[in-house]
Amino acid sequence: MVSLFCAGFCLPLWASAQSPNADAKSISSPEKIVLIVGDSLSAEYGLTRGTGWVQLMSEQAAKEMVKVRIVNASISGDTSSGGVSRLPQLLQIHKPHLLIVELGGNDALRGLSMRMTQKNLSSMAKEAKKTGAKVMIVAMQIPPNYGANYAQQIAQAYQSVSKETGAELNSSFLKGIADDADSLKWFQPDRIHPNEAAQSTMMKNIWPQLKRMLGEQK
Repeated sequence: MVSLFCAGFCLPLWASAQSPNADAKSISSPEKIVLIVGDSLSAEYGLTRGTGWVQLMSEQAAKEMVKVRIVNASISGDTSSGGVSRLPQLLQIHKPHLLIVELGGNDALRGLSMRMTQKNLSSMAKEAKKTGAKVMIVAMQIPPNYGANYAQQIAQAYQSVSKETGAELNSSFLKGIADDADSLKWFQPDRIHPNEAAQSTMMKNIWPQLKRMLGEQK
């Protein structure tokens, strides 16, 4: 499997996406805020600005007339520890209805303790839930050369976070990309980051679950 994570040397990159205001026919009433705290996979690393899955999701929301404002606070190279330290201020500023946490990949790439990663992710979920926000945790994977045991630890860590905190788990973020028989066609030349062609699939792997969580879909 191709490595999916940005190493620590990646340059910081902020990406911010907001959906256009829907008209009076919108199927939702007040605008809902979604905060995304992630790493390079959500920060448009190596992509033309405005072509990443987060922006595509904002456009999809507008197309379906779902009133939502998406705030992308993702930074390339970020870890779960970085997310824990940044989250309180982000929650205070943006007051999200829903938090998406897409972190842990860099922790795994660096061989960090999954116990610490699990603790950090749980802390983020609990912090957000205290404000009344719903939480989605996006599960990460690692290349097979890290060993089946470590991969199992990672999978169990995400499952444990979901069970402990009640956060919803998304395990299909890179489905149809990393598991494609010809997966290299979906990656940038570094063989690490999904390319522009993959972003639509990534968005579609998140959007239905997010929409349901926002109460727009039964």
